[in-house]
Order: sequence, then C-alpha cells, then structure tokens
Amino acid sequence: MENRQRVVMTISVPPDIARECKEIARAKGETMSKLFREMLLSYKQEKLKDEFYALQRYGARKAKALKFTEKDIEKMIFDNR
Repeated sequence: MENRQRVVMTISVPPDIARECKEIARAKGETMSKLFREMLLSYKQEKLKDEFYALQRYGARKAKALKFTEKDIEKMIFDNR
C-alpha cells in the first residue's frame, strides 16, 4: 500500500482568482488540490523549457563564434559518446 503524505497549505488570492480557480476545478471535475498540483507541474515544465531554450541559444551563439558547422557539432557529439 502506498504511503501518501500531505501537507496542508494556506494561500491567499484575490476573490476573482479564487472564483476562477473554483470554476476551472469544477469544470474539470477535479479538486482544488489537484488543480494546484497540475498548475505547479505546468509551471515547472515551463521553467525547464525556458532553461533548455536559453541553453540552446547560448550554445548556438558559442558555435557561431567558434565557426562550428552543424556537421562539426554532430561529429563532436558522436565522437564523445
């Protein structure tokens, strides 16, 4: 049997946001807790995606500065695996 632990948290939001959250949860047939867990997961995924794209841009700038071609980069990747 899974040992499920929960921590009760209290947050404060303006009334219009509270209403909107309740409406969204009701429309999805979910609890407010599940809605907030999904929102946190979505936020974390967006942050990871932003970090990934930032690293991609950094790598592209460095490759351009060093005058590497895509073929050069592919070779470096496969040679070092």
